[in-house]
Amino acid sequence: MMLPIGVQAFLDAVHQRDATAVAECFTPDGEYHFAVPQEPARGRAAIADTFAKILGASDKVHWDIVTATVDSRRVWLERVDRFWFSGREVPIECVGVVELDADGSIAVVRDYCDMAVWRARREAAAEPVG
Repeated sequence: MMLPIGVQAFLDAVHQRDATAVAECFTPDGEYHFAVPQEPARGRAAIADTFAKILGASDKVHWDIVTATVDSRRVWLERVDRFWFSGREVPIECVGVVELDADGSIAVVRDYCDMAVWRARREAAAEPVG
């Protein structure tokens, strides 16, 4: 499935670990909800800061799209977000809802994932091998 240009640019920027490029995919007053119900990052500067922390902590990032549905200016993404820390992969299943403005820029992203599962997997990946 072809994703809207703004959504594909967002995913490409995430894969490149470029927090500034991620933020540029959003409207100036855009919102990114990292894990609903946590408070969102509002505005490009806050979004860039949030992604700098998320992406900067990992060696590599790739978000696999399992399924996608596009309905006018709303996109639903079932994903497996994969992060690598010191060569160890830490995946987390996620559903994201993306709302676009009339120009195709991202107005809002709401990501839903189980943060307890994420933390447990992240901690397990940090444990010494052997």
